[in-house]
Amino acid sequence: MTLKKEKVKQVGKWIVLFFLIMFVIGTDTFLISPLIPTLQSEFGVPTEMAGWMMGAYTLGSAVFALIAGPLSDGWDRRKVLLSGLVCFAVSTYLCGFAVDFWTMCLFRLLAGVSAAFTAPQVWASIPALFPPAKIGKALGVAYAGLAVSQALGVPIGSFLAAGNWSLPFWTIGGFSLLLAVIAFFNLPVIKPQHHQNAKPSILGRYVPLLTSGQARGTFLAYFFVHLGSSAAFAFLGKWMADRFQLSVDETGYVIIFLGRGNLLGSLCSSYVIKALSQFKTMAAGMLVVIAAYIALPYVSSVIVVKGAYFFIFAIMGILFPLMVGLLNNLNPTIRGTISSLATSTMNTATTIGAWVSGMLYAAFSSYAAVCMFTGICLAGSLLVFLSSGVLTSHANTRKPKTEPAG
Repeated sequence: MTLKKEKVKQVGKWIVLFFLIMFVIGTDTFLISPLIPTLQSEFGVPTEMAGWMMGAYTLGSAVFALIAGPLSDGWDRRKVLLSGLVCFAVSTYLCGFAVDFWTMCLFRLLAGVSAAFTAPQVWASIPALFPPAKIGKALGVAYAGLAVSQALGVPIGSFLAAGNWSLPFWTIGGFSLLLAVIAFFNLPVIKPQHHQNAKPSILGRYVPLLTSGQARGTFLAYFFVHLGSSAAFAFLGKWMADRFQLSVDETGYVIIFLGRGNLLGSLCSSYVIKALSQFKTMAAGMLVVIAAYIALPYVSSVIVVKGAYFFIFAIMGILFPLMVGLLNNLNPTIRGTISSLATSTMNTATTIGAWVSGMLYAAFSSYAAVCMFTGICLAGSLLVFLSSGVLTSHANTRKPKTEPAG
């Protein structure tokens, strides 16, 4: 009984640790958004270039995730996570010492590269460390870290930057380094499952995904989800300003509200999936969100908009851990590759979604066109999920196998 209690306690520590790691990575992603006006003035950057202080991070994460995943599948995941987290802490801390636009972009790029090595290890390590019955819950809690960062990243950055714009970077960097120390003393060795033959090359690790129709379909569906969601989110602030004349800080409160919905959904995800099944959860959730997005532009009250976005993001908070679980179960031997490819897919879809939504909003002078595009993307995602068979295949309805914890 003592050993069992000790194991439960250790699992609880891992859940909290993974939650906090995803929180700091997510917060660092959103951190620079409220600081752009201040940094523009500090570095004398024109508006058309200021976005690269955000884009440098996303670019580094998207590109290097494709390399980090296959490499990590041949290494001890603990070492990869620790190395990535330390580099992430240092590069984020250095952002606070940037002297001009180009040094800020450089440090943001390095932070994105470090995040590309760190975040996928969280998703890939959970199935290796947790018993099958706890995997869904652990994925939901880890995703909740991202949800909380979305809800709190903007106000935290704004509050800390009130005294000094460097303070948010120093705080996140220091806290990340502390998490690395905690991880060093608490995480066990997490050796990957090795193929029976010689270790494949980086490109070789993608072959099982590229040759699997189910894998291609699942990643395409994941792409469509982020394409639609990012399109609607990208111009939420402009629509709120145009439709309801909200200021930047008032729009920030709306974002906090939807972040709370995302958090609630992610914490409830495993329970909802268990009650309804993967198939019913995905189908019902997607259809409800599609209907909500199509109706959203015609809402005439800010309070109703807050409620609608809380509702939408609560459902998406349920669906995203389910999607991550489906991806991780595609091939247990290359979970790092899968998680990294998912990160690149998400960042690519986010970039394209923001670009398309800008064109639609400008062409039609309406958020309705953007939300219609979102609805079409989500409908396409649902159709691909259903047609791929990933929701109904025997491999995903049974209890998943886990990697040896080492």
